[in-house]
Amino acid sequence: MELDTEEEMKRIKIKDHNELFQEQEYLEQFEKKKEFENPWPAEKVREVAEWTKTEEYQEKNFARKNITVKACQPLGAIFCASGFEGTMPFVQGAQGCVAYFRSHLNRHFKEPMAAISTSMTEDAAVFGGLNNMLEGLRNSYALYNPKMIAVCTTCMAEVIGDDLNAYIRQAKDKEIIPRDLPVPFAHTPSFVGSHITGYDNMMKGILTTITEGKKGEPNGKINIIPGFDTYTGNYREVKRLLGIMGVDFTLLSDASDVFDSPNTGEYKMYPGGTPLEEAADSVNATATIALQKYSTVKTMKYIEKEWGQEALVLPPMGVKNTDSFFDEVSRVTGKPVPQEIEDERGRAVDAMIDSHPYVHGKRFALAGDPDILLGLISFILEMGGIPAHIVCTNGDKRFAAAANALLSESPFGQEATVYTGKDLWHLRSLMFTDPVDILIGNSYAKLLWRDTGTPLVRIGFPIFDRHHLHRYPVIGYQGVLNMVNWIVNTVLDEMDRKTMDTTSFDVIR
Repeated sequence: MELDTEEEMKRIKIKDHNELFQEQEYLEQFEKKKEFENPWPAEKVREVAEWTKTEEYQEKNFARKNITVKACQPLGAIFCASGFEGTMPFVQGAQGCVAYFRSHLNRHFKEPMAAISTSMTEDAAVFGGLNNMLEGLRNSYALYNPKMIAVCTTCMAEVIGDDLNAYIRQAKDKEIIPRDLPVPFAHTPSFVGSHITGYDNMMKGILTTITEGKKGEPNGKINIIPGFDTYTGNYREVKRLLGIMGVDFTLLSDASDVFDSPNTGEYKMYPGGTPLEEAADSVNATATIALQKYSTVKTMKYIEKEWGQEALVLPPMGVKNTDSFFDEVSRVTGKPVPQEIEDERGRAVDAMIDSHPYVHGKRFALAGDPDILLGLISFILEMGGIPAHIVCTNGDKRFAAAANALLSESPFGQEATVYTGKDLWHLRSLMFTDPVDILIGNSYAKLLWRDTGTPLVRIGFPIFDRHHLHRYPVIGYQGVLNMVNWIVNTVLDEMDRKTMDTTSFDVIR
């Protein structure tokens, strides 16, 4: 189609919703909608909004119980399953639930991902989900030719008590799927735990299934379990660093290519993933190292007890933690830490020294999952920052104890308060009654940025409103560089914003 005039080009322009909704017809429509809804008078709305910023409201806010918002177990389970070669995540539950899990991952990674739903409806809630499971397994195997089907559940299947083990066994007895097809499963009720619990349950279920009968001679490798890690840059970073060291390892599970595959013009349903043969041989490794603690609790207990392996938790976020990671990998494998990695450490420390004056003494509010929060606390303390408010919705007493122990080791940690079972609305109250300089959290935290004006550094999951951040590692010494970059430049952006109309609008800082 050729456009002859500039007017024709303007006419077919597709407007972004922000621009579109500023047009007069939409403004009038929104005003009529307000009138129809009969809201409080504008003065009353402003009055209540201001009240929500007070200590009086904060007390009422913190008194509420059982209303926290969090992601649920199956999301973590299908993410875990996706990182294994040729594996189709399979959810015994409603179609809408799986759409939510997939959309969360799609929007974070900007990549498609496959997952099956058995589309349970009201009849399954009454009669059980066996028929849905059998039909779903038949169709999944026939249509998508997976090498493994990893099954998890949603609330409905758990409430009615679906027996996944019996259902899978029946599917094989009836020859609906091949008897030798690996079909690990995990019970992942959404009403308890969170996405990190679901990851743990699925990882344990997969490793239990595919390593059965595989115990043999030691293979001289180590296993690395990333945990619920949604930074594809982290996967590539750990592979790069262990490659420099000359360490032979198996990554369980490797989601890097699944959620960050190259555009070749051809869709692949199962790009990358940990080869199933290597995953099955993981039982014969020298040791297993988890890079997260709270998303691998059951898995690591299983590995230590049933496999008899040394099971270590070594989260390499920040300089101190990364040092410990390399020290332990070197001890376990006998491989020295090469000069190339030592040089990376030196560059990271140099960057921290350069930026230290702008971060030192700054007060931070943090929100996220337990493992990434512990890494951020450690890093901020190293930079001389002050973690003031730490909110971990899916944290428990063990996390709180670990966070408080870490904070107690530094004079910069003395102001901190750790909140578990609280959410971003609780954090909003804290940020109004006890303001901070910097907020670190996921995309939902931008609502706090809007309300409080506190600069936001986006680290965590999900990140919907910015592109490509997941491609940058936050682990290792390169991760230190990235976090220094994001935090200090956010501080400098805010300094520029506040001094725009003054004589101190510096070009050099």
